[in-house]
Amino acid sequence: MPVPDLPDHESDDAKDAARTEHSGAEQPETDAERRRRRAQFLRELAEARALRARVQPRRAKTARLRHAMRMRTFRW
Repeated sequence: MPVPDLPDHESDDAKDAARTEHSGAEQPETDAERRRRRAQFLRELAEARALRARVQPRRAKTARLRHAMRMRTFRW
């Protein structure tokens, strides 16, 4: 059975999953691995937010204005 082509970010996830399965649960995750996974998550989150802003421009504009108002009224 042929393996479907995966986008780059999914193939990285598949590699991580395979590495986790074969490495065993006894070995703790290193800081570098945790930072790499966190960076990947934050990239995907930013991509999802950008997509939502493009799909719902009115809601994104309202959120931007609301955030700007909060920043203007914030006091130290």
